[in-house]
Amino acid sequence: MKIQFDKSYSEIISAENLFAAWQEFAVGKSKKADVQEFALRLVDNILLLHEELANFTYVHAGYKAFNISDPKPRNIHKACVRDRVLHHAIYRQLYPFFDRTFIADSFSCRLDKGVHKAINRFMNFSFKASRNNTRTAWVLKMDIKKFFANIDHTVLLNILASYVSDKQISRLMEKVIGSFSVQPGKGLPLGNLTSQLFCNVYMNELDQLIKHKLKAKYYIRYADDFVLLSENKELLLDLIAKISVFLEKRLCLSLHPDKIVLKTLVSGVDFLGWVHFPRHRVLRTITQRRALKKIQEHPTDETLQSYLGLASHGDAFGFKQRILNWHSLFRQADDPDG
Repeated sequence: MKIQFDKSYSEIISAENLFAAWQEFAVGKSKKADVQEFALRLVDNILLLHEELANFTYVHAGYKAFNISDPKPRNIHKACVRDRVLHHAIYRQLYPFFDRTFIADSFSCRLDKGVHKAINRFMNFSFKASRNNTRTAWVLKMDIKKFFANIDHTVLLNILASYVSDKQISRLMEKVIGSFSVQPGKGLPLGNLTSQLFCNVYMNELDQLIKHKLKAKYYIRYADDFVLLSENKELLLDLIAKISVFLEKRLCLSLHPDKIVLKTLVSGVDFLGWVHFPRHRVLRTITQRRALKKIQEHPTDETLQSYLGLASHGDAFGFKQRILNWHSLFRQADDPDG
């Protein structure tokens, strides 16, 4: 029996929770026109949202779509302010509960986790899998094909229902999840805060399989990218089929066929923006090129410090010198008095 979420629908939709959600949502958005408009009649807007939720007349509005490069092109869907406030209200109640159900080595969109801790964990696992670099360590790297677009609404709602017995909360989550689809019954919007949580809830099913049923010792997941390390190549090869079958039958997902990589650590493993070796890691070449382009376009101190901070997490002395020189060059070119 899974542990059960113990908050009520009334707690999630309470005016107190909605006002707290607004305060969290509004941070850094005070200059946005839609946020300013909502804030002009803040109390009325929050109380009306609460009333609609309490009377079960709430309807989720549509989305505005736009594209970003992050660094690869992504299609973002942005909900209106009132819906995003509700997303925060749901998230702030559900996240602390679900976070306790996740494995320690799931690093995406979680407090006190993130990319840097994930790559440090990779280094730690590489030492263990190679027995302090005295054995050959193999790394199996995989990701999901069109992950966000293929998340199945029914599967997700059934997973959530196994933890949340309150039918009113389930119906509210159904409204939020059903407010967007890439094709009927599939897909989550990249712009929703709730999507970050729901994706982790969804992929936690895979995490539990790999850690507790397949007994993989060294497994790390960040969003839909995941790696397994072992000194046993055959064991990793055997896991590919088992993971593929589980994804297709349980989660209606599939592995990206061109991104299943099995190689030795000593040959260099590309994971989360870094190429990892037994005793060091270096930034991807494409990441270095992107940094130089950004500094050329925006030669500010903030841009420079951002990339210097990134470089501090690996062996990047040469890269640091290049971006410092690049910043100096384009800062002078950008200065009309230079």
